[in-house]
Amino acid sequence: MDGRVDVRKTYKLYINGAFPRSESGRIYPVSDAKGRFLANASLASRKDARDAVLAARAGQAAWWKATAYNRGQVLYRIAEMLEGRRAQFEDEVGKAEGLSGRKAEAIVDASIDRWVWYAGWSDKIAQVLGSSNPVAGPYFNFSIPEPTGVVAAIAPQRSSLLGLVSVIAPIIVGGNACVVVASQDRPLPSISLAEVLATSDLPGGVVNILTGRPAEIGPWLASHLDVQALDLTGVEDDALATEMQVSAAVNVKRVLAPPRREPDWSADPGMGRIRQFVETTTVWHPIGA
Repeated sequence: MDGRVDVRKTYKLYINGAFPRSESGRIYPVSDAKGRFLANASLASRKDARDAVLAARAGQAAWWKATAYNRGQVLYRIAEMLEGRRAQFEDEVGKAEGLSGRKAEAIVDASIDRWVWYAGWSDKIAQVLGSSNPVAGPYFNFSIPEPTGVVAAIAPQRSSLLGLVSVIAPIIVGGNACVVVASQDRPLPSISLAEVLATSDLPGGVVNILTGRPAEIGPWLASHLDVQALDLTGVEDDALATEMQVSAAVNVKRVLAPPRREPDWSADPGMGRIRQFVETTTVWHPIGA
């Protein structure tokens, strides 16, 4: 029909399985790789960050109580849903990162495969990272990997989808929940990913995605007493990285420091990121009891 008005998409935050606007009411413009306006994204505030941590704390307990097999099923379901919306993601990633159709398609393929890869690890983490330890005495001694808890992460600034997936998936596969600050300049694929997560049987609060300025939200997340770990992979400013690490020292936190350069997200991810966000609990049990 001639003269039809386009239905514009509203990009909101993703907190506790819902899509609220920022409590501050603020937005900021997002442009494509050539500087052309794409949409307005919500500019998350400190209050939004606190709400996200509260949701993550509540969601993490239920997520960890699920069986490892069930967590793997949910991650695989995310891959299924992402596969069904691949055309949308190819378009958004292509515009955000300035990629040709084939390159954007390859990024989306790799992102789907990354979810499947981590889904396969869910019921194997205990076998690889745990052990039955030899002891001198009538005891069993087991080392068991358990989640760290709530992880706050700054997503990669350049890799709007594959990098984002490669940060989120290893955090949650081990039973953690997370609050992720998406790429500031390329946030749109992250909210589209949130829509996939919301329809993939993932409990509310397990993943929370904020859009906005890492420099504004990051230090508050780092100092939050209910955050047990930080992933600073996407922090490109040395001063911000230092501020967040200092802020994290207010209580005991695991901190994954930012790399010197953004990783090659297409490479084999290995076990490093899973291992970073699990703790080892050792249990002694008398034989025969």
